[in-house]
Amino acid sequence: MIEVTKLGGTVFHVNPHLIEYIETNPDTTLIMLSGKRLVVREDYQSVFDRIVVYRKLLGAHRNEE
Repeated sequence: MIEVTKLGGTVFHVNPHLIEYIETNPDTTLIMLSGKRLVVREDYQSVFDRIVVYRKLLGAHRNEE
């Protein structure tokens, strides 16, 4: 799970494997596989970096190199 912050300041955790794609318009919006849209305070690069760290912890990156 990665930590993200809603615009209102609430911190929560998201399973990055369930993120279909990310939009920046200008707010960062995570579009989940379920179709749900989550608007977060973090910028795209911060979310991307957290996903990379999470996947490295799982060892998932070995199959992606």
